Amino acid sequence: MGLLGRIPGWAVPVAIGVLVLLLPQVIGDFSLIRQVQLGLILALIVSGLNLSLGYAGELAIGQAAMYAAGAYTAGLLSLRGHTEILLHLLIAGAVALVVGTVTGIPGLRLGSWSLAMTSFFLVLLIPDVIAVFREQTGGRNGLSGILPPTLFGRPLTPDDYYLVIVVVTGLWFAVMRNIVVSRHGTALRVLKQSPVLAASMGISVFRMKLLAYALGAIPAGLAGALFANLDLYVSPEAFSFSLATTALAASILGGSASVYGALVGAFIMQFGLNQAGGFERYSLLVTGAFLILGGVALTGGLSSLAHTLWRRIAAPATVPERVERVQAPDMPDLRGEKLKVAGVAKAFGGNQALDTVGLIAEPGQVTALIGPNGSGKTTLLNMICGFYRADAGTITLGAKNLEGRAPHAVARSGVARTFQTPNIPPGITVLDAVMSGRFATHSASVLEAVLRLPRYRRVRRDDFAEARRMLDLVGLRHLEASEAVALPLGQRRLLEVARSLVAGPGLLLLDEVASGLDEDEAAGLADVIRKVRDAGGTVVLVEHNFQLVLSLADHIVVLAQGRVIAEGTPDMIERDPRVMSEYLGTVPDDSASPIVLGDLVDDAVGEE
Repeated sequence: MGLLGRIPGWAVPVAIGVLVLLLPQVIGDFSLIRQVQLGLILALIVSGLNLSLGYAGELAIGQAAMYAAGAYTAGLLSLRGHTEILLHLLIAGAVALVVGTVTGIPGLRLGSWSLAMTSFFLVLLIPDVIAVFREQTGGRNGLSGILPPTLFGRPLTPDDYYLVIVVVTGLWFAVMRNIVVSRHGTALRVLKQSPVLAASMGISVFRMKLLAYALGAIPAGLAGALFANLDLYVSPEAFSFSLATTALAASILGGSASVYGALVGAFIMQFGLNQAGGFERYSLLVTGAFLILGGVALTGGLSSLAHTLWRRIAAPATVPERVERVQAPDMPDLRGEKLKVAGVAKAFGGNQALDTVGLIAEPGQVTALIGPNGSGKTTLLNMICGFYRADAGTITLGAKNLEGRAPHAVARSGVARTFQTPNIPPGITVLDAVMSGRFATHSASVLEAVLRLPRYRRVRRDDFAEARRMLDLVGLRHLEASEAVALPLGQRRLLEVARSLVAGPGLLLLDEVASGLDEDEAAGLADVIRKVRDAGGTVVLVEHNFQLVLSLADHIVVLAQGRVIAEGTPDMIERDPRVMSEYLGTVPDDSASPIVLGDLVDDAVGEE
């Protein structure tokens, strides 16, 4: 690692913050100082948008409405003689949080693009809402007569107020950074990558998206309070649709999945549009140009480009050393639970995917579920996980009835799974990817994460310890600092196994987990599965590698055309004529020598 690589990640933002703080002493240009203040206020709005869009993957432009709510709250407080800026910030942030929560619930409940449309109409309604309450807000003429702000009863000079804006902005970005680099930030990235993956890990998709949207409302409310006390006048024109598009353009240009990208994009838009002030009628055109530039020419925004360049300069590429496989540690004891699927049926339109399927998986055993493509194996796993509702039948885990529960509730009941295609969000390390598997079962609040309270530190410390133990188990410990999504397919599959095991599930569902593994990786995977079984875990293995199934399974269930056609020990299934017919399309002659399915599979593979 080079000299630059030893510089802490927070050092550069802090240094820039100090320079901005001292700017009035260096430059006395009032117009420039005002543009910096407006740029910081816009950055607060954009940071809230980044939380919902860049991290949770939910497009919503309602921050303009929260900005208006904060501004009018501060203005009305001032008109009633309450000029304390800290009081304005506190109440404006709370009001914005309420507005964000109330408007976010219906949009998220309806799903799909509903929140985007809800927030879009919310912005369009701002002038009308202000006009309805014109006796309090001044209507379309604006709210005037706002008194100069005070801090602890002392009037603030323009230079003092500049410091207030810089400090408030800096504190919020410190809060946002703590959220983003915490386990909550990783959970948001998982949610953005795939709501299905998030739900399978016990993350409530609705609650997590609402959390991101509601938290993103707070900085917009703070920005509104700061703006009202800057100009001492609030007008509906300040919260137009143009503001919403400017914030969106700044987010995309700076980098929506970035903490400090909000600052970069906001200052570019603020100073860029100010230069185009003489062409006010073309302001939307200018904003659109920035939006297209950021969306098309800069994938990930300027912050992503800067991050890539920094990594190349600070940590030059090196040739990785070959790492020899070491003896994996033992699996800690697991409290496996009995899975019982009885008479389950599921139809999609006229297609009967499952027809009165039954399966029992015992703790301390590997139960294999095999069958040709389209036989209903993954459909059954999805029903166990709560993604599909059964038309008939029951699914229980221990004493718990899983049928009818939401997917995240099923996961919290002790069900963990892998997917046919490894699903790993970009931008997180191998270690973080495994740690994310503990998010729902070992919780710490957002407030504890922001303030780094002892309970959060304890949970975080346990997250690191358990994640590293699982990486040791699957042989990926030496890659813990690598970007997870950049791993080869085989290692990503092993990573998913580690993520599924880290919370100590009562039931582990493995969906074609050996697909794409080389011989050594498959052997390592088989070792891991045996350790899980020997530790008392309940394992259901869906796999096309028949030799792997025979070597691992204690009990095998065979599906074909949505029905169970055979079940029993590996020896029984290996010689079952119905299974041979489904796999090879032929039935052996009873008078001939006994034929073993595993031998036929080997011969077929050898001929390819």
